[in-house]
Amino acid sequence: MSTHHHEEKHFRSSDSVRDVVIGMADGLTVPFALAAGLSAVAASRVIVVAGLAEIAAGSIAMGLGGYLAARSDSEHYRSERHREETEIVEKPEAERREVLEILESYGLTRDESQPILNAFEAKPKVWVDWMMRFELGLEEPDPGRALTSAATIAAAYIAGGLIPLAPYMITSQALTALEWSVAATVVALAAFGYVKGRFTGAPPLRSAAQTTIIGGLAAAAAYSIAKLFS
Repeated sequence: MSTHHHEEKHFRSSDSVRDVVIGMADGLTVPFALAAGLSAVAASRVIVVAGLAEIAAGSIAMGLGGYLAARSDSEHYRSERHREETEIVEKPEAERREVLEILESYGLTRDESQPILNAFEAKPKVWVDWMMRFELGLEEPDPGRALTSAATIAAAYIAGGLIPLAPYMITSQALTALEWSVAATVVALAAFGYVKGRFTGAPPLRSAAQTTIIGGLAAAAAYSIAKLFS
């Protein structure tokens, strides 16, 4: 009799993907819109300088935002864990009832739940770990998450921002550069949207279309406004 080993494959880097999505989406869209808008009124050299300044400022701001968000998640987890640890000592009966109610919500009877509760009482740390996940829905953040998140978002923003700006570095004709920038950015937005969909579980083609449309609308709005007042 042969046994078949079942191996489940799950994507476990959702936080990293989220950071790349945040940084790349804004990096492609904001500098693209800025360059398109300036193309109506400025030379390529001015657009490059303004674009690089925006990419530098944007990557720092986005990275800092990611850092603070990750730090906030970590502080929130520590605060909630401390509260659970205190309640297990000071309000054990209330915590026992919560465990039984959670287990009952999964279909376990009181008699079936009692051995689990007894095991928790013998191991308070495991009890707290379980309550954090199943009562509060919180996972312990990676200690290095804040710096990693900041660096990932900033790097993705820079990588995305250089794509629409690159044509202006090659040619001095702003309108010609705009045409190449539009083409490069549309392809990049579509590819990015498709890959994002594959990683996040959304329909890849729909994700590609949505990402491209949003970036195109932002650039069109910026260009139209600049053209209107030029």
